Amino acid sequence: MRHPKILQREKTTLLIIDIQEKILPVINEIENVILNTLKLINGFKVMNIPIFYTEQYPKGLGTTEKRIKEALENSEAIQKMSFSCSGAGDLFNELKNKNISQVVVCGIESHVCVQQTVLDLIANGFQVDVAADAVSSRRKFDFEMALNRMRTNGAEVTTTESILFELLNVCGTDEFKAVSKIVK
Repeated sequence: MRHPKILQREKTTLLIIDIQEKILPVINEIENVILNTLKLINGFKVMNIPIFYTEQYPKGLGTTEKRIKEALENSEAIQKMSFSCSGAGDLFNELKNKNISQVVVCGIESHVCVQQTVLDLIANGFQVDVAADAVSSRRKFDFEMALNRMRTNGAEVTTTESILFELLNVCGTDEFKAVSKIVK
């Protein structure tokens, strides 16, 4: 028997929250966040797992960071004005309709949009896995407090590589080889 919190690809999605151009210069460790988000995107694409991404008030904060947008190819951002993605159109219902129960979350800022989304996802019955190396805030203290609060409220706080290998489940496959190259 496997642990029920281990990610299963047929139940999982990736949600990228608000990694937008105009706020990037003030975000702590932003290059690591971008690189780990790209690893998640590319790994999820190899495994054919759905990906959603949001933009908070793009008129003020700009659009999604260029490399991330390119990796997402022709996907459309879900525009929102609310901090939580619970206010991003019909996103939560769409996830439920696709039988998704596990949501991997990355993005910014940890203590605002990410945290509120994670708490709302949990309140709506989703298991949430936060990629701690793919989220950040302007201040390290806010980031640390947000991870603690999300964990205390039931989020699984883990890493990009853990998430990808959990979804792979086994080695020796073409997918394993492709993902192994992505995480190196």
